[in-house]
Amino acid sequence: MHGMRFFSPTFMSRFLLFLLFCSATEAATIQRIWLSFQRAEPTHITVNWETAQPGDSEVSFGTSAAMGGKVAKAEQVTLHHIEIPIPEKDVTYHYQVRSGTETSAIHTFKGMPAKELRIAVVGDWGFAQPDLAALIKDDVHVLMTAGDNVGSLHQKGREGTKAFSALIDSQPGLFHTTPFMPVLGNHDREIRSRGPKPPLEAVYDVDAAAYLEFFALPGNEWNWTLTFPEFTARFIALDLEHIQDMGTTWQTGHPFDAASEQLAWYRQQMQEPRAGHTISIQNERSATMRGQLKGEWGRLFQQGSAVITGFGYFTERAMVDGFPYYNTALKGDGDRYPDPKSAFFASEHSYVLLTFKPKSPMQIEIMSLAGQVLDQQSYPAK
Repeated sequence: MHGMRFFSPTFMSRFLLFLLFCSATEAATIQRIWLSFQRAEPTHITVNWETAQPGDSEVSFGTSAAMGGKVAKAEQVTLHHIEIPIPEKDVTYHYQVRSGTETSAIHTFKGMPAKELRIAVVGDWGFAQPDLAALIKDDVHVLMTAGDNVGSLHQKGREGTKAFSALIDSQPGLFHTTPFMPVLGNHDREIRSRGPKPPLEAVYDVDAAAYLEFFALPGNEWNWTLTFPEFTARFIALDLEHIQDMGTTWQTGHPFDAASEQLAWYRQQMQEPRAGHTISIQNERSATMRGQLKGEWGRLFQQGSAVITGFGYFTERAMVDGFPYYNTALKGDGDRYPDPKSAFFASEHSYVLLTFKPKSPMQIEIMSLAGQVLDQQSYPAK
């Protein structure tokens, strides 16, 4: 027939093999990279990435572009978590990841500091499309959250771990360079729509399986601690949110009652003699949480230095007997639920910036996403 071309079987076979090769190569592409800590002290950093197809895991690293160090695992996985040692202070580490024949670009991150430690805490990322230019300019050593990192785990195309993949994709440059330590909120385990009344099936995965699969964090991951000994600073992650729904199909998190594993663990953390600063991070309204168990939760909170929550879409500092409770949200223009002890309150997109120096008071600033200091306080070590 006029205009029709015929190809030999040999040509077609080679062409199909070529297409399969291209498809396999594309499928193995390293898709996203982020950093975290898996230990209670930052002696090592964990390099995380994803591949569409299972592959081995290897990280090359060092304090120059020549790198020289290498850690590898042969296990075939799609979620890759490799720990590397970072013993040197105030240096820039270079690293590169490999799975199969695919190799990433060389990225960098800051080693732990010796003179000044800066940590940012953000909340409600799942409901914001934030411009993080001001936070990036602060050049923090660690980025933490106060829960609700994603909107849900059931949005079409973002089911389960895909929701967290989309979070990493939203700020690739930030996640390549800054260790990320999330805390759980209710939306981080929402597996079906909540609805107007508790349904027959659970709305939230209390065990947070997708969160635990995706992230590599210290301890049991839904509770964790991270300590910076040179600055006598310790952060404690709690799993507290929507506590009024305990015992229903709206239950979001692990129990916190008098017999709970979480309370026993937190008691132990707070009763150990420790100088310096302890900051607890959670996702429930602090005014509600501190009254639980006849005030025991409040008394435990106040054995530390501060509490930060991502409960509401606003920014706030409340003071209770000289003890600060902060609320922060990247989307800060929602309903207002001021703490009865509120000392500063604003409807602003914000984050909390904590600065530590050896043998110096801790500084906590509420920063707007426009780069303004909305509130600034200093707290001596306990």
